[in-house]
Amino acid sequence: MTTKRPLYATVLMYLALAGYLIFLGFPLLWLLSASFKSTRELNSLAVNLIPQQWDFGNYIAALERQNLITAAGNSVLVSIVTMIVAVLLSMPMAYALARLKGRLRAAGTVWILVSQVFPTILIIIPLFLVLRSLQLNDTLFGLILVYVTFTMPFTLWMLQGYVAAIPPELEEAAEMDGAGRFTILRTVILPLLMPGLVATAMFTFVSAWNEFFLALVLIQSPELYTLPIALRSFLGAEGQTQLGPLAAGAILATIPSLIIFGILQKKLTGGMLAGAVKG
Repeated sequence: MTTKRPLYATVLMYLALAGYLIFLGFPLLWLLSASFKSTRELNSLAVNLIPQQWDFGNYIAALERQNLITAAGNSVLVSIVTMIVAVLLSMPMAYALARLKGRLRAAGTVWILVSQVFPTILIIIPLFLVLRSLQLNDTLFGLILVYVTFTMPFTLWMLQGYVAAIPPELEEAAEMDGAGRFTILRTVILPLLMPGLVATAMFTFVSAWNEFFLALVLIQSPELYTLPIALRSFLGAEGQTQLGPLAAGAILATIPSLIIFGILQKKLTGGMLAGAVKG
């Protein structure tokens, strides 16, 4: 028998949720407000969320002077390819790691943990020299290879956790019904793993989309800049920042990632038990 939640508990729960949403959304609202403020108003450091005078020139300046469209295309290409390759490579390894027993699984787990705590700055020079010897420095293909390498350990860690949560009894039941290994993976494991795949894909995409340091070192050609590098160019001489165009560029930089999230989130909660039904 379920007990009805008291009214005050429901009110407190929604108030806490509203406060949390405001806490998360306020920086974005402030950035959106700054993107429409004039340079004079921004330099005055006036604390007001609504601009005193709406200035749409920041968006024009961001698109014209810093070539954000090309940078956005590069970021979309690099992030999507990194996401697809990392997830596809991690799926079979995550399944094997989750189902393995003994020392081999322990060795794989230790490798994942060690790779995550190793500072990137310690290997950036050898990495640059290796890519230069392969003639892959200052190329988007080389940047994708680096991103896949750096995101795969955590991607593998996430996926093996989702695979381990799937009961092995489902596979055993499918085997008793005469299903082969490939059929079990396709009709039982994959549908149950779909929410985990989507969540992992989102993480991989965001990691590649927001990455700055590796792209700064490995990419020198302006036509190959990703969005984080392009936004850095709003820093003028002697550290003077073009706040208005920078805010407008940051707002424009969030649009492609929001579109990708909108596409992926529809599959995040669907098909949780589809594999069990098919099996």
